[in-house]
Amino acid sequence: MGAGRKTIIPQLPDKEWLNMSNDVEQWQAARHAELAGADSWLGLTGLYWLADGLNAVGSAADAPVRLPGGPARLGELRWADGQLFWQPASGEGRFLQSDANARPTVVEFENWAFFAVDRDGRLAIRVRDRAWAQSRLFAGLSYFAFDPAWQIVAEWQPISPPLVMEVPNVSGDLKTVEVAHRAVFAVGDQAVGLLPVAVGDDEVFFVFRDRTSGRETYGAGRFLKAAPAVGGKIRLDFNRAYNPPCAFTPFATCPLPPPENWLPFAVAAGEKKWTGS
Repeated sequence: MGAGRKTIIPQLPDKEWLNMSNDVEQWQAARHAELAGADSWLGLTGLYWLADGLNAVGSAADAPVRLPGGPARLGELRWADGQLFWQPASGEGRFLQSDANARPTVVEFENWAFFAVDRDGRLAIRVRDRAWAQSRLFAGLSYFAFDPAWQIVAEWQPISPPLVMEVPNVSGDLKTVEVAHRAVFAVGDQAVGLLPVAVGDDEVFFVFRDRTSGRETYGAGRFLKAAPAVGGKIRLDFNRAYNPPCAFTPFATCPLPPPENWLPFAVAAGEKKWTGS
């Protein structure tokens, strides 16, 4: 875990260490399948912010939502009164659901697909080429070696009153988040606290930077998900720290780590920087 650090790597039985290592390898395999698949972040071709009213969709150079191919005008999106309606040039129209509260409605045409994303009331359309892998090679990701010392059981410390913080994203927008707990732990002689960006019924989501950021790992930081806390404890497995979508495409709107989550040491675990191949 780095020179000069006081953390002691636990001496685990060979079988237990192997089981934990295999679990992480399975998670890595799932990450590879996700990024190599038709719906990968690598297949995005555009992110287009909608104006109120009508927004043409097609391959025409002046289309507000531009497709990489197909007809010059495939149809129109009408964004009005908080609702998004898709009217194709031929066929029946329908209302589209954004990703605000559910999985977004996907409109498909040949190998292209598009869907709406909601960012604090602003609506954008993401366009995807689902056949991207036919012309591009995804060689996979690289990782630090599995290290059980980076599987940390942290204190899930209440914050009273809750902290209200503004989380920036790569687009320069700010999202207000109320934080009622922090994960507190020590690495060597350095005690730190991580603030969650989101807490749900099934998982807790963190965004962090560390001393590997911009060197061995993605410069804007990495993501980490954990199971909900139990009995005032939360388990953080940094072997599963992963690159945000913005590491793979300019058409994502990733949150950035708040200053409180800039760790003062190197987290030599999880995904390394993606090299673009």
